Amino acid sequence: MTKILYSSNIKDLLAQLYRGKVIIYPTESVFGLGCDPDNKYAIHTLLKIKNRSWKKGLILIAANYTQLLKYIDDSCLNEEQRSRAFSILPRPTTWVFPAKINSPYWLTGQFSSLAVRISYFKPIQRLCLAFGKPLVSTSANLSGQPPARTITEVYKQFGSEISIMYEDVLGKHNPSEIRDIMTNKLIRR
Repeated sequence: MTKILYSSNIKDLLAQLYRGKVIIYPTESVFGLGCDPDNKYAIHTLLKIKNRSWKKGLILIAANYTQLLKYIDDSCLNEEQRSRAFSILPRPTTWVFPAKINSPYWLTGQFSSLAVRISYFKPIQRLCLAFGKPLVSTSANLSGQPPARTITEVYKQFGSEISIMYEDVLGKHNPSEIRDIMTNKLIRR
C-alpha cells in the first residue's frame, strides 16, 4: 500500500527537494506540486506525475524578486514594468517575463519567456526562503482532473509517496491570474 508522507517540517521537505524529489505544498488557492527548478530529473518526474508536456513551460514561485533574477531577464524592463512584479494585488498574479538566455528549456518549454510569481503566502515564503531559491509551481492535479484543494483530494489523485506540507491553502477561489510583465496584458483570468 502506498501513502502520502505528511509533513509540516521544513527540514523534511528540503531534504526531499535536495534529493530531486517532488513535493506537495499549499498555495493561495490549491495545492501545488513543486521541485527544484535546476534539477532536470526532478522536473522530468514532475511532468511525468502531471502527464504534462515540457513544451508548455512551468511557473516558478518565489519568496522575493531576488530569487528570480537567475532565471528572468529584467534588463529590458523600465521601472513601471519592474514595479508590477512587486505589486500586491487583490489576487495572486503570475507574471510572464523574458527568460534569461541560459534559462533551462525544461522551465521555459517552447517559449523564450518564463512565468513567475512572488508569493506573500507564509507557507510558501518559509519554504522558498529555507530552500534559498524559487520552486517550480504547478497545480497538484493529474491532467484533466480538477486541482486539489484539500489533502484528501491530493490523496485521491496521487496516492503515492510524495512529501506534503501539511497546511491549508490560503482559500482564494481562483488560481493566480497570468499577465505579461511588459504589456500588462491578461493571459489567464
